[in-house]
Amino acid sequence: MLDEALKGDIQTAYRRVLEGLELTPRYGQRLMIAEIARTLAGIEADDSGKRVSDEHVCVLEAGTGTGKTLAYLLAALPVAQARGKRLVISTATVALQEQVLHQDLPALKAHSGLSFDYALAKGRGRYLCVANLEKALDGAEENPTLSMFEQAMESRDGDDFHALVKQLAEAYGSGRWAGDRDSWPETIADPQWRRLTTDHRQCTNRRCGHFNACAFFRARRHLDSADIVVANHDLVLADLSLGGGMVLPKPADCIYVFDEGHHLPDKAVEHFTHRFAVNGALRWLRTLKKSLTELNAALAVQPTLARLLAGFPEAIAAIEPRLGEVMALGHQLAQLPQGSGDESRHHRFEMGRAPLALREQASALVVVFASLARNLESMADILRESLDPDKHTGLPKEQAEPWLPLIALLHGRALEAHALWLAFSEEDDPAEPPRARWLTFEPVAGEPELVYSASPVSAAHTLARTLWGSCYGAVVTSATLTALGRFERLQERAGLANRYRYQRLPSPFDYSRAVLSVPREAVDPGNREAHERAIVDFVAALDSREAVLMLFSSRAQLRAVEKALPKALGERVLAQDRLPKRELIERHRARVDARQGSIIFGLASFAEGIDLPGDYLTHVVITRLPFSVPDDPVGATLAEWIESRGGNPFMRISVPDASIKLVQACGRLIRKEQDSGRITLLDRRVLTRRYGRALLDALPPFSREIDGVAQLP
Repeated sequence: MLDEALKGDIQTAYRRVLEGLELTPRYGQRLMIAEIARTLAGIEADDSGKRVSDEHVCVLEAGTGTGKTLAYLLAALPVAQARGKRLVISTATVALQEQVLHQDLPALKAHSGLSFDYALAKGRGRYLCVANLEKALDGAEENPTLSMFEQAMESRDGDDFHALVKQLAEAYGSGRWAGDRDSWPETIADPQWRRLTTDHRQCTNRRCGHFNACAFFRARRHLDSADIVVANHDLVLADLSLGGGMVLPKPADCIYVFDEGHHLPDKAVEHFTHRFAVNGALRWLRTLKKSLTELNAALAVQPTLARLLAGFPEAIAAIEPRLGEVMALGHQLAQLPQGSGDESRHHRFEMGRAPLALREQASALVVVFASLARNLESMADILRESLDPDKHTGLPKEQAEPWLPLIALLHGRALEAHALWLAFSEEDDPAEPPRARWLTFEPVAGEPELVYSASPVSAAHTLARTLWGSCYGAVVTSATLTALGRFERLQERAGLANRYRYQRLPSPFDYSRAVLSVPREAVDPGNREAHERAIVDFVAALDSREAVLMLFSSRAQLRAVEKALPKALGERVLAQDRLPKRELIERHRARVDARQGSIIFGLASFAEGIDLPGDYLTHVVITRLPFSVPDDPVGATLAEWIESRGGNPFMRISVPDASIKLVQACGRLIRKEQDSGRITLLDRRVLTRRYGRALLDALPPFSREIDGVAQLP
């Protein structure tokens, strides 16, 4: 229940922000504040603060101009503080994360009267490891075995690396640099940074002699005291996969806000995908075998380590031939000759079903990699304990410390291998969508590689269990959460329960200021040549002073149209990939400022990530309805499963997803309250196919014009 005191705090803070920033109150923003406050304040908890109610999530679609960020901060922060919880703001893009961190939060702190602290959360791999920096400074030779695992270290003995190390050490030691990669003024190359950072397996935590000076744990200490933690979807998912509370606060102590929440399902699917490169695994196993003499010389003085090391030759001997067999079997299943690797290609297993012979091989590999992972974990535990002066393992610290990074790295690779082969060996629940399973043949450093991959086709169950089921409360928001005007598609993909609160908030924009047109030139893209001619003719007829964004669904068609344009007209076009995105936008703005007009040719990424208000964009042209063919292994497997159960994957997946993309594309035009212009659809299917009406009805209430004739509202 939202008590009067809490309600008063939120209202007072909102009024102060409006006055301090000289903002006009917006109806949709007030509704959003009220909905979030009601949901979060209404969460029931026991005496220990543990949530006991299950209506703790609200899902709010709020278009551009609503003022989403200030709304969810003003509503959620006072509730989080009153309930003793931490507020985690998660975004999908760096641009929004920087806006929240550098604009919205400072403005809220300056004007709201609320007292709070905030911090940016990053993964351990974004921070300097002081122990590794010291090794690099001393010029100490890295463990030679570890060097073989990290390929692409061309600069390891170069003057550039040594100069960089000295600069980093001086800046960190003087306090001018906080030790995170992103705040260093120049780009640090990946091979160089890998030598200077660490991960959660290789880090020795409090046992490290540099713990008090550690950049990551310094940031963690700030994080532990912050009322608001700014993160991204990938970091939240990574933390949840480790059980929660490893980098971010524990989920039960968190109220999450997922801005750009429509990206969360795809991010989750990517996060739970497993891969295994056969030749890559054979290489690290061979390296381990070659290093056994050195490992025994250094570590076998400890009895348990000696016993574990003694089992490695047998484990490697059991794995290597089986990997050779799955390499040969993969070529046989894909009907490829051995050694084929000149170009990348996929072989997907229908309905995700691996053949019996492959499942049997996978089951055997599960056993051997599980054993190897257990032994490596036991070794890593002993090495870590050996670094603790209070523990007496029988292994001196100076002998344990150099080998821990290697053993931890191998443990991680063994775990990844075990997870992949487990996914191939298990049978899927026939009542649930199957996992997608596929092979990829690709050249790596000039040599053929075979990669086995497995992925859930939906992360719904995982998100329902690890996120929604474990958090104290959550808000999911974005300008585009509904498909065909409904939340069902998001619920299905993100594991969001029907009992949660859902609302579409009204926009502050007058969409009748824009005209949605399906002109006579619009044709069915099924006739590719006619469609391309229609696009070329339409571009030729554009006013020379217009600021146009023309969106294509395929790079091939974009290039074909660009090539077919007369030279003089082609000079007005700024095509995606011809220039870096930032430079392309700057040139477009400069042309508009000079009243020259400009035409941007873009693909799907330009339908969501472009902000050109006012005169910088007066006409959006959508060449084709944004249907995506589910030809990737994950999408194709899901489509097969739906079809096998009597469903229509086109209507269940393609049309709703196209609806979301169409709304996003149209949303490029109206970015401010006074914006106006035209949106043109050059795809006649929106008028001739039965799904067309549903797609049009899901769009904002633009004025409409069909074949040059204005339509009655």
